[in-house]
Amino acid sequence: MLSDKIKTVIRGAYKAIGDNLDNFHPRKQQGFLIAEIAKTLAGEYDKTRKIITIEAGTGTGKSLAYCLGAIPLALSREKKVCISTATVALQEQLVDKDLPFLKQYSGLDFNFSLVKGRQRYVCAQKLAATQSDEPQAGFTFAEKPQESDLAMLKAMHSALKEGSWQGDIDSWKDTVPRNLWQSIQSDKHSCLRHLAEHTHCPFHKARDAMDEADVLVINHSLLLADLELGGGKILPAPEDCFYIIDEGHHLPKVTRDHSSGNVSVKGSIDWLSKVAPCGDKIAKLIKSQSAVSPSVNLADLCQELLADMQKLLTFIENNKQSYFPNAHKGDELTYRFEHGLVPKTIKNYATDLAEVSKKAINHINKLYNLLMEHVKEGEVQLYLAEPLLSESGFYAQRLESFQHLWHMYAKTDSEKGAPLARWLSVVEGKRQDYLVSASPIEVGFMLEDNLWSQCEGAVICSATLRALNSFDHFRREAGLSTNDGSQYQAVNSPFDYTNNARLTVPEMRNEPSSDAFTDELIEKLPSLLKQDKATLVLFSSYWQMEQVAFALKHDFNMLVQGKLSRQAILEKHKALCDKDKSSIVFGTQSFSEGLDLPGKYLTHLIITKLPFAVPTSPVEEAHAEYVTAKGGNPFMSITVPETSKKLVQATGRLLRNETDTGVITLMDKRVKTKRYGKDLINSLPPYQRDFR
Repeated sequence: MLSDKIKTVIRGAYKAIGDNLDNFHPRKQQGFLIAEIAKTLAGEYDKTRKIITIEAGTGTGKSLAYCLGAIPLALSREKKVCISTATVALQEQLVDKDLPFLKQYSGLDFNFSLVKGRQRYVCAQKLAATQSDEPQAGFTFAEKPQESDLAMLKAMHSALKEGSWQGDIDSWKDTVPRNLWQSIQSDKHSCLRHLAEHTHCPFHKARDAMDEADVLVINHSLLLADLELGGGKILPAPEDCFYIIDEGHHLPKVTRDHSSGNVSVKGSIDWLSKVAPCGDKIAKLIKSQSAVSPSVNLADLCQELLADMQKLLTFIENNKQSYFPNAHKGDELTYRFEHGLVPKTIKNYATDLAEVSKKAINHINKLYNLLMEHVKEGEVQLYLAEPLLSESGFYAQRLESFQHLWHMYAKTDSEKGAPLARWLSVVEGKRQDYLVSASPIEVGFMLEDNLWSQCEGAVICSATLRALNSFDHFRREAGLSTNDGSQYQAVNSPFDYTNNARLTVPEMRNEPSSDAFTDELIEKLPSLLKQDKATLVLFSSYWQMEQVAFALKHDFNMLVQGKLSRQAILEKHKALCDKDKSSIVFGTQSFSEGLDLPGKYLTHLIITKLPFAVPTSPVEEAHAEYVTAKGGNPFMSITVPETSKKLVQATGRLLRNETDTGVITLMDKRVKTKRYGKDLINSLPPYQRDFR
């Protein structure tokens, strides 16, 4: 239960925030959210299932709401608050703005920290090695550095020593070339905290700060990486955490991507041939009988893996015409196994590869641990061991990914759930290779098993979680249900949609599927573009956007996605608006989410086509196939709900503040002519409607 003491703390913090925030007006939606979050996490609705899913419209102030609803309770119960986001922009907003303000003015005494993956940090020892005139054992550049690279490394080394840089790539003032960063980034196998040389690495300093923090800001990928390891390995244990899953609509897809796997056939043959020599070098360096057996066993297992991979390659080559009949034309380079069922030959290879690679992992880990013990006992010098620790660690990681993929191919799918999506792809490059891939279709059971059933409490929130005014679609994706004790709330925005925005659907002769639709856009857009000074036009495809932009280039000055970076487009657009000049931005689907153009920066939003996603990826195709096999309609059960969410996100670009006004023009006649059109329109905020 939520004690009177905690209620008083929350009310006091909210009042203190209001007293220190200019033009602050208490919003009933925000107060309601704070109360619902606090009551849910305190166990007032369900003592064991402390989970609430919230769709909070723009302007409700959900960040402040979940902070005030969770942090005071967590502090009183000695729990941590983990705020997980999908975008860097929201992480930066929380760490640089929201949490510092809350700590300074709310009266709450808490510490917070931004938590990143290990590879976002520099390895201090590797960086120091770049400054030596003599070659350093265990260190090599990924590519030969240029003069500018060496100058950057020198500046980094100085800044790290002086304490003016914390050692993470995101806070470095300049863009760091990918190949350069790969040479100096921290990794778990070469960053050895228990050795004095590694004690003060930036990554370990960041982890120390994490241990002291009450609030951790993370991303969905890091959260899933920790849960995959069983929880509590990277982050605090789930039972000690209140999780805030902001931008929660991304979580199912990120989970699916995180759980997928792939293996390149020829590429694997290349690196597998180098694993045994690595083990042999470790055994020779240790000079101990204890290393002989794992070294010999590793070599034997690698020979088995190589033999099976060579047989697999031969099998694919012999069946290439069946899998990729049009490969010579440059298309149809992906073959998906229907219903996830692979040929018996491939499944047999997969079973052997999964079993043998699991044994190989055990033996290379034994060698790694033996070498570590000899280093700690002073029997092997660190400078000799480090390159082999790094190399063997690298191969151990590769073997783990390798084993994960072949396990997904070897397993027999349960008849009660969706099958895995499995497919082959041709990879073109310096040489042709084959990529073997697999992915789950549905991931709700993973989230239930690893997160919802394990955590102390969770808040899932976003401006767009419902589809067609219902949480059902998200519930299925995220592994939640209506009767498990979880709570659901949809909180409307305080914006006056009816008076501040008008949704218009002009008469169109053609549907978007018609070849004449692009020509009609070229014909009708000019009159629309002349109506307002700040216009954003969203297209369904790059091709169509470029066709229209080319046709109108002599009549309008447009800022077109792809011609400049997103940031450069926004800066130029705002500069023109500040000078009271007209500005037109052309963008695709990626511009329909996370784009903040308040007030005069956007007064007319034009959506050329309903944001239907055609199932083109093997995973999407497999999902549609599974729904059909179960007697369902994938268009109505997957495509339309997803389109509903995307349309809400797209229209949400217009009103960003309570005083914003403008017009939304939707140039897709299907909202008036198709039976699903009414449902899509009714899922939008109550804009004033003008359907000509």
